[in-house]
Amino acid sequence: MLTIWFLITGALLLLMVLTGTVVKRLPISTAIIYLLIGVVLGPHGAAFLIINPVASSKALEHVAEIAVLISLFTVGLKLRISIFDRAWRLPLRLAGWTMFITIALITAIAMPTLNLSLGAALLLAAILAPTDPVLASDVQVHNAGDKDRVRFGLTGEGGLNDGIAFPFVMLGLGLMGLHDLGANGTAWLWRDVMWPIAGGVASGWLCGFLVGHWVLYLRRIHQEALGLEEFLALGLIALSYGFALLINSYGFLAVFAAGLGLRRIERSPIRDAIAHVSTRLRYTNPRILPTDERPLTPAYMATALIGFNEQLERIVEVAVVVLLGSMITVRSFTPEILWFSAIMFLFVRPVSVWLGLLGSRTPRGQARLLAWFGIRGIGSIYYVMYAINHGLSGSIAESFVPLIFGVIAISIFIHGVSATPLMDRYHSTRRAK
Repeated sequence: MLTIWFLITGALLLLMVLTGTVVKRLPISTAIIYLLIGVVLGPHGAAFLIINPVASSKALEHVAEIAVLISLFTVGLKLRISIFDRAWRLPLRLAGWTMFITIALITAIAMPTLNLSLGAALLLAAILAPTDPVLASDVQVHNAGDKDRVRFGLTGEGGLNDGIAFPFVMLGLGLMGLHDLGANGTAWLWRDVMWPIAGGVASGWLCGFLVGHWVLYLRRIHQEALGLEEFLALGLIALSYGFALLINSYGFLAVFAAGLGLRRIERSPIRDAIAHVSTRLRYTNPRILPTDERPLTPAYMATALIGFNEQLERIVEVAVVVLLGSMITVRSFTPEILWFSAIMFLFVRPVSVWLGLLGSRTPRGQARLLAWFGIRGIGSIYYVMYAINHGLSGSIAESFVPLIFGVIAISIFIHGVSATPLMDRYHSTRRAK
């Protein structure tokens, strides 16, 4: 059996290389291929990979958690634009108003149609509300200075709402009696909303900002701490996530903010001061070389980190989507789930985006793309496993898993097929103007 798994793993990794450029030219995403491979390996195919999601919830939670962390840090690194730039208004609207409206609509729909209590319906809505930063690479920003509203909006939304959904997951668990909300929800408001969000963003941003400046100082002034960007990336992810959990804040927001903070050093006056000191010292210290003689600039460091994280992100995407495919069953595509998915993608997402963007003067064509690309994915897998590991059980857990997996699989397919033609048409239209 071990021999077979070596063959399967090797074939998957080689498939990533051999089909990468071909898939980019086709109206299909790599995630669709990985999902189908998982189905082939699962109980409905060769039966090499048989997993009970509820029984394996702890392992699946950690796998999805790692995948989301890597992706959120990568997304943060890609968004070089200053946090004070007007461009951030769009992703904040999408991750704020749009997600709140999404949760409200799903809750209202799920209660009568799926016969759920308020707490269970709210929990389901919170699990399905966040868009996915892992599977949305085809519609994300292309480079550090990319301010295209659609790509920047979807990228920023995916980075923010995986953490912002957490308070509503806890509220749903609380209404089901699985989490203490305090008197009139006061404990929830402070412990699960205000402090975790503020603490997560602040601590993560400071970690990225300070570590980035420290490494930059060592490289430019002392020619130390050179290379090993891979360890820098993994270390900063672990540090920011661990510190956020230590202070009882949201680690997902912290890791995303750490990527933003690290990238911020390219625009920092401290960076300019370091460069000035480096220029002064190089005339008296033979170990200090001119900055243009070594690739030690912040941009080089950020680019190297992005390159490593994108490769790592691809690997975890393969692992999680193949696992998802192996857990897909016929129960994930019942008429009830197909109908619910259609309502989510054709009604809930468009209405939520339209209401969330009121007053933003977003062009109609861009608003339609934002309304369509509400990609669901690995973040929802993490949240449902988290809920199961925190008390969700019985028939509700057994019904949630196929429903959520079905919605994610349908999202992977419909958004994966439509991403290339729709974005190509969008770019060609913009070039023609």
